[in-house]
Amino acid sequence: MTFFNILGTIIFGAVIGYLARLFLPGRQHIGMIMTIVIGIIGALVGYWLAGLFGVASTAGIDWIRWFFSIVVAAIGVVGYERIMARRAA
Repeated sequence: MTFFNILGTIIFGAVIGYLARLFLPGRQHIGMIMTIVIGIIGALVGYWLAGLFGVASTAGIDWIRWFFSIVVAAIGVVGYERIMARRAA
């Protein structure tokens, strides 16, 4: 994996993580680093799930893969917040 692949993955993860937080109601108590990490994981799992559903590629912007990635990242943000809330209690 080259430097540009890693940089692209980090930027893509940040965008996916931000979009996931944007679509969730209320304020999320999560830092930028965890947003990026959860966004990267969401993107990778979302692409994998899209492949399972037979989405090989689409013309233009790949909206289906983006949708899967954002949904998985949103679930990750909610899960992370709940785990952290239990630890604080």
